[in-house]
Amino acid sequence: MVRRVLFGGGVVSVMAGALLLAACGGGSSGSNNTSPINNVQPISVSGGPVPGQIYPDGAFTSVTICEPGTSTCQTVGGILVDTGSIGLRVLASAIPGLNLPQLSGAGTGLFSCVSFVDGSFLWGSVAQADVKMADEVASGGSVQVIQNPTGFQIPTACSNGGVNIDNQVALGANGILGVGPEPVDCGFACDPSSGTTPPNVYFTCAPNGNCQLAQVPFAQQVINPVVLFPVDNNGVIVEMQSLGGTAATDSGSLVFGIGTQSNNTLPNAATVFTLDDFDNFTTNFNQQALNASFIDSGSNGLFFPDDSIPQCAGNSIAPGFFCPASIQNLSAQNVGVNGRNNTVNFSVDNAVNLFQSNPSDAAFPTLGGPNGSGICSNQNSGACSFDWGLPFFYGRKLFSSIDGQPQPTGLPAAPWWAY
Repeated sequence: MVRRVLFGGGVVSVMAGALLLAACGGGSSGSNNTSPINNVQPISVSGGPVPGQIYPDGAFTSVTICEPGTSTCQTVGGILVDTGSIGLRVLASAIPGLNLPQLSGAGTGLFSCVSFVDGSFLWGSVAQADVKMADEVASGGSVQVIQNPTGFQIPTACSNGGVNIDNQVALGANGILGVGPEPVDCGFACDPSSGTTPPNVYFTCAPNGNCQLAQVPFAQQVINPVVLFPVDNNGVIVEMQSLGGTAATDSGSLVFGIGTQSNNTLPNAATVFTLDDFDNFTTNFNQQALNASFIDSGSNGLFFPDDSIPQCAGNSIAPGFFCPASIQNLSAQNVGVNGRNNTVNFSVDNAVNLFQSNPSDAAFPTLGGPNGSGICSNQNSGACSFDWGLPFFYGRKLFSSIDGQPQPTGLPAAPWWAY
């Protein structure tokens, strides 16, 4: 998931909401054999790759992308690390000269549409690539190459009158690395075996622009590159340095594998939260059981329903965030499907004051905003989520297992979070 405000240089952009991903498990089984290879990828909160523009609370890394089976590669920085989505999505403008083969058949090409609840979207071809991070290599997986089509219009079923964020300034990044708890981005919902009409995620398009909604088997869907690693392929760890307050930067690591090497062993003291069929757990907050809650490094704040906290003005530097008169010290309890629970104390400050007082900073541990309004119910499910975004990661070591991948002995079947 991606939710952020970009500020600085006169540019203000808002994206609020979740990727429309219908992940449903499955994927390759992989191996958990201990491996001596480097499985640590550096990440940093640095403001993003756009000159003069700050991406607050965005964790970025670099990814090496290669034409399949060749040494023709480019290393791309400014890739947003997102535990709330699945698959690598990269701007075509960030990989000039790479000729990644597009998946196609019968005179059509395969395209992917990623929609956001605010109406913005990403469109691009589905292509094959080798993806390298640290010493890990994911060979021949499907990625989305973000680019407007040549010779035809994006189908209205994808665009739906929304904003195409197909460039570095609008996206605030060169791409998104989705390493969430599923192996592919649409799963059973898009697979032909589902026997149902697929969501507006994949399209086959002829050169003249005749685009049709497509069912796409698991093997061709945009894939979480981690599951293609020969080892260290059953999950990831995101570890960020702790912060005493707002800071210019923060550093951390994306560690591949769980229980596969000495540096990714789950501590005995960690709390393991199993997830439901939608990869959610429950957060008890304000006397409500928010049963569609999730942990998401791609969200740049803590987003939750609380009508008592004032929101920032829509024409301010921080639309979509909270602007309380004074810092709010709050508490919530996370509860897994397995009943395991943990209490989290957190604070939310005035976003306008944070941005105006710290114009060069990128790390904001007290940044928060609304996620739905009113009382959580079947009729108002938008108020049933607590989105634990990147501020939750500061000072924590968070383990995210991948559905369908083998887990270490003694741990539950994936998917689960632990910290």
